[in-house]
Amino acid sequence: MRKFAAALFTLALSAGAASAADLSPRTYTKAPMMAPGYNWTGFYAGLNAGGAWGQSNATTATVFSPVGYFATTSVPAINTVGNQNLNRTSFTGGLTAGYNWQINSAVVGLEADFNYLGFKKSASGTAVYPCCAPTAFTVNSSASADWLATLRGRVGFLATPTLLLYGTGGLAVANVRANYLFTDTFAAANESASISSTRYGWTAGGGAEYALMNGWSIKAEYLYVDLGRASTTSTNLTAFNPGGVAFPSNVYTHTVNLRENIGRVGINYKFGGPVIAKY
Repeated sequence: MRKFAAALFTLALSAGAASAADLSPRTYTKAPMMAPGYNWTGFYAGLNAGGAWGQSNATTATVFSPVGYFATTSVPAINTVGNQNLNRTSFTGGLTAGYNWQINSAVVGLEADFNYLGFKKSASGTAVYPCCAPTAFTVNSSASADWLATLRGRVGFLATPTLLLYGTGGLAVANVRANYLFTDTFAAANESASISSTRYGWTAGGGAEYALMNGWSIKAEYLYVDLGRASTTSTNLTAFNPGGVAFPSNVYTHTVNLRENIGRVGINYKFGGPVIAKY
């Protein structure tokens, strides 16, 4: 009987201690706060600036005619001198706007820009007529393009949540102008022509864009632009000036093309758009 009473007393003490533990203050661990993560989806606009390395080829060529002005040996000489390369480095800068869609770690979008281009270059070449030394002829040409606009798709992936690596390509548009003048010292010959053409070409390149705070981002990119070739013909060759005798059978063909390598940096601001919650 004494042993049974002792056992009951021990059990009661244990139950009391457990109840006291339940009544003691509990310590809670606070859940980690959610941090906002950058989301690339949304409309953006910005500025860009950089350098453009332009390459243009302007040509002047004519044909032989039995009733024309030139000897047979003169035509190849004129065509050789009239093939002139016009290379120029210039500043470029302008406005950018676009829209991105983020799909997990992929980002696709559409971007447009309008930039000052500032390409302008001229060249001159002189040679002696093979048939008629020491008389000579001169070919002058020039090419220019003041602006460039592009409309491009962008496809990229997120190397980190705030670093986008992308490729881009699409349409390029510019107004390309060229002027040509042929003269000689044999009989004061003169021929001239000009081109002014809105050229639709293509562009492709790539870059990297890094998201900053509050919707701002900075980028660096490279674009290659090819605007194709424009051409015109003229039949306005005259000789024995002043007064002049016309030689329309000596048809002239003039062409010009323009390619650009563009490296630039930019800053964009994204308007609104969702924010991802990250722990």
